[in-house]
Amino acid sequence: MIERFLAFSAEVTAFTEFELRGTGQAEAYLTAVEGVIGGVLLGELLDAYERVPRGSKDKRVSGLRREIFGDEKLGPIARNIIKLWYIGIWYELPHAWTEAFGAIEKNVLFMVSASAYTEGLLWVAIGANPPGAKGPGYGSWVGPPQIEKA
Repeated sequence: MIERFLAFSAEVTAFTEFELRGTGQAEAYLTAVEGVIGGVLLGELLDAYERVPRGSKDKRVSGLRREIFGDEKLGPIARNIIKLWYIGIWYELPHAWTEAFGAIEKNVLFMVSASAYTEGLLWVAIGANPPGAKGPGYGSWVGPPQIEKA
């Protein structure tokens, strides 16, 4: 299941599987997602992901939007997985989701682990270090931030 979870996560976060594994959070995130929604529902999401046609980037993005992100059952879960990778927090699924598909006991807001904050993809994406952790080194404050311009 970890390979399928990483393949999905890599495509929807725009980070490579190698980079995701490098966070040290892959197993913890998979365990967290399974713990909240269960293996059957996670399997349903990953099966839908594998059915999305391969091809041009536009065709692939369109397929992901239609089959997963546009699906009222799978879309909120997929978005939560993205947020999980970027900030290390599982957000409670929307009220409309629980009304339609049933409440899940473990579907509450929580941070997966103490290291999830420092390993969040957010920091890499914005080219910064997490405040209070992973300091950039002595004297790095002397110059302006090295954030790339688009």
